[in-house]
Amino acid sequence: MTSSMEPDHSEGGCGQGVGARVARKEDARHLHGKGRFVADIAMPDLQEVAFLRSPVAHARLLSVTKPARHAQAVIVREDMAAARDIVADSAFPSYQPSAQAPLASGKVRFVGEPVAMAFAPTRAEAEDIAEQVVAEFDELPALTDVAQARQLAGEVRVHEHWRDNTFLTLNIDKNFEARQREASVVVHRKVNLARQCMVPMEGKAVLAYWDHQFDQLVVYSATQVPHMIRTILSHCLDLDQARVRVISPDVGGAFGYKCVLQQEELCIAWLALTYKRPFRFIEDRREHLTAGANSREHHYELTAYADKRGRLLALDANIAIDGGAYSVWPFTIGLEPGQAIGNLPGPYAFDGYRCETTCVATNKPGFVPYRGVARTGVCFAMELMIDAIAREVGREPWEVRVENLVPPQSMPYVNVTNKHFDGGDYPASVRQAMEMIDLPAIRARQQAGPQGSRYVGVGFGTYTEQSAHGTSVFAAWGTPVIPGFDSATVRITPDGGLEVRVGVHSHGQGMETTFAQIAHEILGIDIGRIKLVHGDTGLTPFSTGTYASRSLVMSGGAVSRACKALLPRLQKIGAHMLGQRVEAVTFAAGAVRAGDADAIDIGRIADAWYINPHLLPPDVDAQGLEVTMGFKPAVDTGSFTYATHAVAVEVDTDSGHVEILDYVVVEDCGTMINPMVVEGQTYGGVAQGIGTAMFEEMRYDGNGQPLASTLADYMLPGPTEIPSIRIHHFETPSPHTEFGAKGMGEGGAIAPPAAIFNAVNDALRGFGVELQETPLTPRKILEALDAAVAGAQSKKAA
Repeated sequence: MTSSMEPDHSEGGCGQGVGARVARKEDARHLHGKGRFVADIAMPDLQEVAFLRSPVAHARLLSVTKPARHAQAVIVREDMAAARDIVADSAFPSYQPSAQAPLASGKVRFVGEPVAMAFAPTRAEAEDIAEQVVAEFDELPALTDVAQARQLAGEVRVHEHWRDNTFLTLNIDKNFEARQREASVVVHRKVNLARQCMVPMEGKAVLAYWDHQFDQLVVYSATQVPHMIRTILSHCLDLDQARVRVISPDVGGAFGYKCVLQQEELCIAWLALTYKRPFRFIEDRREHLTAGANSREHHYELTAYADKRGRLLALDANIAIDGGAYSVWPFTIGLEPGQAIGNLPGPYAFDGYRCETTCVATNKPGFVPYRGVARTGVCFAMELMIDAIAREVGREPWEVRVENLVPPQSMPYVNVTNKHFDGGDYPASVRQAMEMIDLPAIRARQQAGPQGSRYVGVGFGTYTEQSAHGTSVFAAWGTPVIPGFDSATVRITPDGGLEVRVGVHSHGQGMETTFAQIAHEILGIDIGRIKLVHGDTGLTPFSTGTYASRSLVMSGGAVSRACKALLPRLQKIGAHMLGQRVEAVTFAAGAVRAGDADAIDIGRIADAWYINPHLLPPDVDAQGLEVTMGFKPAVDTGSFTYATHAVAVEVDTDSGHVEILDYVVVEDCGTMINPMVVEGQTYGGVAQGIGTAMFEEMRYDGNGQPLASTLADYMLPGPTEIPSIRIHHFETPSPHTEFGAKGMGEGGAIAPPAAIFNAVNDALRGFGVELQETPLTPRKILEALDAAVAGAQSKKAA
């Protein structure tokens, strides 16, 4: 894996500031096995919890009988009467809310829904007890797909009090009919994404106990959003927030799966509150695959209207999303259709748009935001349409793509769904990707003919990633929690080091390094002496958490603002110690300086404040060497990263096997705080995108039974499936953020399905094959080839 090189933006020649390729500080403890995850925590009298889960997808829960011998170690919903259900309301007018009980009551709505929980000193013992619980069900018809749930809404409903099986419907219509009439080319397609699981290395994990000293419920949770979990636990358990402390230790991956309140978190917290003992639940892989949240299942019906050159004039879209049984707190199921309808136009400049997006309830686990949140789906649909338009007008897909993209001279640009693109050269990313993938060489190889049954193809996928979007966007979605300012506290320690406290939490993003680089850029303190405190509601300022590629921009921006706020205080003390007026000194490379006079470094200033205050000026700022500041971007719709992915593949028409020959990424996430961290995020995202494109699928039978319960059934890409990825960086600083940085944590996962499918379709275009449904399995390729041959023969016979 290679990348282009970028200049070092850091000042002072230290190579630790903004733009420096600094090795991640947090990696050392993990490489030496010294990470601390929920499963590593040991406590006296710790009880492990196992759940009895529903074996059926849809049924009346008639009774739950505890085993007589272990009745005191088994909990059912009736025992938890004081705990409120999880309800995620939305301000969308058409939204129908769902209440999710911590343990099922009256009805179960998906296979794996928790019905009872058992506890014991070991997980094995708890599982043995749970197996002795007897649950009696009156089975109901299971709704297993969108079409069935719509068709049977008059007879079978996931939630009886609803008017149908639809969570909500969103509509938009802007200049559609007028622009449609101008079109000379019409292209229609249906595109589908399979349902997926997130599969982080660490599944759900939660431990809770009662702290008698502080009269406080302490919850260790592998969560992305500790402050929000405290908010909802306080509500569901009827506790003041001061009596709830949520700590997120090291987290082994999340990808959105851990940014909502899980039923198990509420159950474990209730146990600790009720029994005043420590309890823990660790999700195993089978539980994750069969009962954990799902994502990605989108169904698109698209009609594009273009001119003779393929210039897109209008787009008509119908999007159906299978939302599963429950709407999750806090983002609600409305997040997915809201992102889909708003981001479907992608990076393209057209102004005729009509779209209806419907989210339907089925008897499957609830839908949770997953890395890319709808944008993987809309990119897949839109990019396949661009290639379809190119085939229709007889032009190269890259040419049609470039002509439709927002041009750099139009930046900043407000698109048809009111997204504020803040800068960049979208067409240049396509041209650079085309050069790196060596398109002429691939076309020449295609002209020379296949090698036996192996056909070569090339595909592109271009997208924008809306990152760090905030108050106005979430307010429009009407979510229960709406992000505002993110805050950071910076404190110079008595020996001249720095402590940084933020409310976001890392699950692999490298925040302990990048936030230290931001602070170093301003204060000049060696990053080895900068300590990041995060993941603990008892120690950090409030943040809605880590999601939506927001942490570096939001909390990183707050760190920058707080460090800058320290500078006048440092200069005032330093100037006094130098015997100079404040106007006569400067701050650089970690010290206050006055011409050629001796410098006063931060260590000496800190010593004066904490240890030798007689050295301070009489009018010193009494707030000292600690600052808390908030930040959010100047434009609330977020900063927009963009990228083009290009891939060369070889398809074996005998076996249906697809080999990725080359993969390039041309991305622009504004000013990179640490290019190495950016690339790590991109590599990981591409790997997940390859999984979406080629391997991952959570299928259900007609009874709502999941058909993958182990990693032998649910396929993931491994080292042999991930190609060497080459990355080229553009840097177009955002005018709305600190240092011009933009979020990019989700971007790598967005484009791979589009680029890979376009490449396979390019390889097989001579057969008249066009694949439009993930995953791209050998069976689907062979079936498409067989259908194309049969169709050609039938046409010839006619």
